[in-house]
This record gives sequence, C-alpha cells and structure tokens, in this order.
Amino acid sequence: MKKIALIFTAGIGLLAACTRVPITGRSQLNLLPESTMQSMALQEYQSFLSSNKVVSQSTNRDAEMVKRVGQRIAAAVTAYMNQNGMSNQIADYKWEFNLVDSKEVNAWCMPGGKVVVYTGLLPVTQNETALACVMGHEIAHAIARHGNERMSQGLVAQGIQVAGSVALGKNPTAVNLFNQAFGVGGNLGIMAFSRQNELEADHLGVIFMAMAGYNPQESIPFWQRMASMSNGQKPPEFMSTHPSDARRVQQLQQLMPEAMKYYKPR
Repeated sequence: MKKIALIFTAGIGLLAACTRVPITGRSQLNLLPESTMQSMALQEYQSFLSSNKVVSQSTNRDAEMVKRVGQRIAAAVTAYMNQNGMSNQIADYKWEFNLVDSKEVNAWCMPGGKVVVYTGLLPVTQNETALACVMGHEIAHAIARHGNERMSQGLVAQGIQVAGSVALGKNPTAVNLFNQAFGVGGNLGIMAFSRQNELEADHLGVIFMAMAGYNPQESIPFWQRMASMSNGQKPPEFMSTHPSDARRVQQLQQLMPEAMKYYKPR
C-alpha cells in the first residue's frame, strides 16, 4: 500500500507539472520551477559573456540590429502572452540581446530572455528579416520552455531529485544538462532539443517574427541557405535528433497561411 501511495503521489506531481505550449497547445512536462531555470540561466549567461567578446551596440551596426530585432520580437511576444492570459509565464523576463564575436553559426535564448547571436551567423542570415527568423526561433524555445522540458526528462532519466531543485545550479550533471539544452557552445541546428522541439520552435518562431512585423516568408530561403551550407554532409533525418532542412522547409511552407495572418509590415 505504501508503494502504491508513493506512485500515486508521484503521478499527481507529474500531472501538476504538466503545462501547455503557447500557440500549439501541446502538453509538456516541466518539473523545474521557472525561477530555478532563470537563476541557472543568469549564472551561465554571465559566465559566457565574461569569457567571450561582446560586440558594442553603440559602435557596431550589426550589434544594434540584433538589439533592434530582439526588442521588436520581445514586444510582440509580450503583447501576445498578455492578451492570452499567459503573462505570468514571462513576468520575470529581463530581456537582453547581445552579438558575440565568433565564427560559429549559432544563436540561443535562455530562460529570462537572455539572447546571444554569434557574428558567424550573419553571413547566412544576410538581412534583418532572416535574422528575425533565427531570433524568433530561439526565443520560441524559451517561451515554449523546451529547456525545462529537456532538463526534466534528463533529470528523471538520471534519477536526480527534482525536489532539490534549489541546489541544481551547483550540480555538475544538472549544469551540463542545462548547457546541452540551450546549445551553449554548440552549432545552430546541433543543439540537444528534439525534432519535436525544433519543429515547434519553427512554428512559434515564424509567428513571432510575423507579429513583430517581419515577413515570415523569408524563413524559407534562410533554411534553404542553411541546407546549402551542409553540402549534403548532414545525416538522414531518422539518424539525427533534428529535422532535416527539407522537412523544416516543408513545414514552414505549410505554416505560411497561418503566419501571414499575423504579419503587418512596418
């Protein structure tokens, strides 16, 4: 009976930890308090900035563009969340947008709205609208709490007590899971998010960029450019944790009618 009671209690806890992703409405498991995620994010974010070259927004046009795009998307996302009764999910967000000098083709957004774009990404985006595609996608990962979802799965798999989440920031395994989940140090498209997470971030991201006044149709040629960079070297989709570029483009084409409903040119 005692074992049954424990299983029942654990089941109730898991149900209580289930949330729904904005826009898609998908049910997900988030075992970690958002405050814990944001605390870990801030620590790793500050550590990252201190050990990398941040491009000045006051003297560099690309850095200023990153900030401008980020602010527009953040404003659109905040308005959407407020209008749909989800303002509590981003109530503690303190948005920051930085361009970091690195040849890596990479960008990421941590819980709390900490966004980093690498200079190596800009030759691929080529323009502000395509940059909005990438930043919308990365911000979508944070808004959809994909990092929390992936960490929750990892913590459960490794038997780490979530009840001790306050101390997770000092747990090497948890910190490693965090960095994997948010792609810190990894290349764009090789992060630890699942195919489902990536396609969902594409879905939310293309709508977020449209809400911010960026033409969502630009997302298709951007991912086609990403595909051309691989020169056929990427593994087949069934062998990868991420969707193929062709699959991404196909989904984006299907999403265009929905995304265009939100698009109002500025």
